[in-house]
Amino acid sequence: MVESNQTGGLWPQLYTPFRHLGSRIAEWLSPASDASSDDDAYRISVELPGVSESDIALTTEGGVLTVSGEKTATREDKGETWYFTERQYGAFRRSFRLPGDADEDRIEAHMKDGVLDITVPRKAPDAGGGRKIEVKKG
Repeated sequence: MVESNQTGGLWPQLYTPFRHLGSRIAEWLSPASDASSDDDAYRISVELPGVSESDIALTTEGGVLTVSGEKTATREDKGETWYFTERQYGAFRRSFRLPGDADEDRIEAHMKDGVLDITVPRKAPDAGGGRKIEVKKG
């Protein structure tokens, strides 16, 4: 029998391979994406093959942009025998923390050929460098 004070106990040893399983499954089910930026905007491309525009929700809250939705299976094959399938179906969710100069009010998204392209414009920098506060007498 394994003593808990020498090796940390038997349960932690059995639990170790499964410790990060939830996050690995979430990463596997999350759609692949690319992010880039230039002087005018941030750009995010998310691969969503087989997902229609109406099944995608794009939201912002607290400086986080979230893409979520569901890929549904609508397949009817008569007379075929399937040996394997590698296509994925089900709900997905992917979140991106936006930089401080992101203009959440002007975000645009376009879907083409199974790729969702999101453009997040940058806010114009403050030209005034602040505001002057009047000092009153008394």
